[in-house]
Amino acid sequence: MSSHSPHGQSSLRTVQVLGGGNAGSSAHVRSLAAGLVARGVRVTVCAPDEADHLYDFTGAGAEHVHVPRSSDPGSVTALRAACTDADLVHAHGLHASFRAVLALSGRRTPLVVTWHDRAHAEGARAHLLRLLERRVAKTAAVVLGTTSDLVDRARRTGARDARLGAVALPGPRGAEEDPDRPRPKLRAELGAIGRPLMVAVGALDRHRGHEVLLDAARAWRRLDPVPLVVVAGEGPLRAEFQSRIEDEGLPVRLLGRRDDLGGLLAAADLALLPGCGESRSVLAQEALHARVPLVAVRTSAVRELVGDAAELVPAGDAPALAEAVVRLLDDPERCARLRDLGARQAATWPSEDETVAQVLSVYDELTQPRPMI
Repeated sequence: MSSHSPHGQSSLRTVQVLGGGNAGSSAHVRSLAAGLVARGVRVTVCAPDEADHLYDFTGAGAEHVHVPRSSDPGSVTALRAACTDADLVHAHGLHASFRAVLALSGRRTPLVVTWHDRAHAEGARAHLLRLLERRVAKTAAVVLGTTSDLVDRARRTGARDARLGAVALPGPRGAEEDPDRPRPKLRAELGAIGRPLMVAVGALDRHRGHEVLLDAARAWRRLDPVPLVVVAGEGPLRAEFQSRIEDEGLPVRLLGRRDDLGGLLAAADLALLPGCGESRSVLAQEALHARVPLVAVRTSAVRELVGDAAELVPAGDAPALAEAVVRLLDDPERCARLRDLGARQAATWPSEDETVAQVLSVYDELTQPRPMI
């Protein structure tokens, strides 16, 4: 396989595979596609049509091929056709990776997989996920984990080559913040005039810690003024959470899906990460970049990401979360210190260029002819 043109630019053809595509992995693939195309790599992104509408892979210079979600029986066939002339396939997330393994069966095309998060499941489904992980880890030429925990997990599961994969926080593609809607106006729209505003983000499911957040919010009702928590995200438990908010008079608003996280953080006094649904939290990264003090659950992945630049509390501990928030709201000096620490920590994270360069070096390893010894 020749993967470099005479002018030094890559003529590699890669296929990037997304499953349902969570926000983190979809934004990463969009950023990766743009960077690879800029370096002369031909990129095809296989993902559902709605992912291309949201993330505009074609706008990044990639070809987009609609491949339905894993529940569709035609998805592996469509993926196999899309990968026919690929020099290398790079799949993101467990389900996309497993479909790529099936689609490449009988072919010698190298497979790189990135694990962005650990898949959550219980009972028989958890056993199935472990089987999928093992098959993917043993088949992939390289497994990139976005955290040390995921790299260790890949090694334990049988990966031949597992490495920490750089993942940049992609910059906004357009102006996320509306210049005509400054901070006071957005706070007024949210109902946070004259009271502290806290922002949490994440799907309304069992793994994001929203139950813990609602439990903690009971304690904030006694504060004067009562702070407001806004939660950006949608999911199957919305009705259940809304009922709790109304029944218990909690100072919490569910905003639904939002595409203005930058604006919400610019208006916020604190950012809250009450659960460990993501291995490399986009909210944590955005908050530190925006110099917004962060209160987050203490996991090894969060600690690896934020260092000492956040107030960390034990997972599932609502009183500890409530207390940390109250302490910060009463301590402007500690908030100022966290802002400075956050900006310094954010400066250590990989840039989009560094992320693309690392991925391209892995591709080159797998596709370059090795010199004869």
